[in-house]
Amino acid sequence: MAATASPGAGGMDGKPRTSPKSVKFLFGGLAGMGATVFVQPLDLVKNRMQLSGEGAKTREYKTSFHALTSILRAEGLRGIYTGLSAGLLRQATYTTTRLGIYTVLFERLTGADGTPPGFLLKALIGMTAGATGAFVGTPAEVALIRMTADGRLPPDQRRGYKNVFNALIRIAREEGVPTLWRGCIPTMARAVVVNAAQLASYSQSKQFLLDSGYFSDNILCHFCASMISGLVTTAASMPVDIAKTRIQNMRMIDGKPEYKNGLDVLVKVVRYEGFFSLWKGFTPYYARLGPHTVLTFIFLEQMNKAYKRLFLSG
Repeated sequence: MAATASPGAGGMDGKPRTSPKSVKFLFGGLAGMGATVFVQPLDLVKNRMQLSGEGAKTREYKTSFHALTSILRAEGLRGIYTGLSAGLLRQATYTTTRLGIYTVLFERLTGADGTPPGFLLKALIGMTAGATGAFVGTPAEVALIRMTADGRLPPDQRRGYKNVFNALIRIAREEGVPTLWRGCIPTMARAVVVNAAQLASYSQSKQFLLDSGYFSDNILCHFCASMISGLVTTAASMPVDIAKTRIQNMRMIDGKPEYKNGLDVLVKVVRYEGFFSLWKGFTPYYARLGPHTVLTFIFLEQMNKAYKRLFLSG
C-alpha cells in the first residue's frame, strides 16, 4: 500500500505545496520595498548628483561623499530619507508588475514538455517585463525625482510635496495627468538596458571567474559575478538614467519645456557639462545596486519561510 503524503509535505497529487502566484507577486513587491528603506539615501544622493551643475551652473557637489555630508548638514537625518514614500510606491508598482508579467510570459512560452525558454527568449521576456513595469511605475518615479530634488532648491522655488500621494494629486491637478508619465520612454529604456546588461554580463562574468581556476560554482563566485555585472549594468544604464532624471524634474520656461526629449538632455549635458557628466552619481548608483538586490532576496526568503510555516505546514 502506497504511503500517503502528509498535508505539510505536499498536496493530494504528492507535489510540494507552494504559495499562490498572487502571494509571490505581493512578497516580491514587499521585499523590494523593505530593501528601499535601507538604500533610499543612496537614491537621493544619486539624483542630486545627476542634477548638480544642470544648465552649465557650477556643480553643487564635488563628489558623492560631499553630497551626502552637505545634505546631512543642511537638511538633517530626515533629509536623506526625503522621497521615501515615493520610493516605496515605485517598488510596489514596478517590482510587482515586472514579476507578474515575467511569470505569465515565462509560463506561456514554456514548452508542453516543460522545456523552459532559451537564453535569448528569457532575455526578451525580462526586457519586456522590465519595460512594462517601468511604464506602470513612472508616476511614482516622477514623484521620487521631484521629492528628492526639492531640498537643493531655494525655499521659494520648492514644490513642497508632503508625500507621494500629495505629489501625484498635485502634479495631475497643476500640470495635467500626462505629466505623471513624463520621461516614461527613457524610464522604459533604462529598464530594458538594465535587464539586458544584467543577464549578459552576469553569465559572462560567472563563466570568466570559473575559467580562471580560482573560483568554484559557489556563493563567493556568484557574489563576485554579481558585483562585476553591477559595474557593467551601472556603466551601461547611467546615461539613460540621467536623461530620465532631468526630464522628470524639468520645469516649463516661458511655456516651453527645458528639454525636448532624452536625446536633447544627453546633447546638452555633453555640451555644457562634459562627456563624463553622463555618469554623474555613478558611485551611489553602483553602491545601491548590490545591497538592494541582496536585501530584496533576504526579505523575500524570510517572507516565504514565514508563509510556509503559517499556511503550508501541517
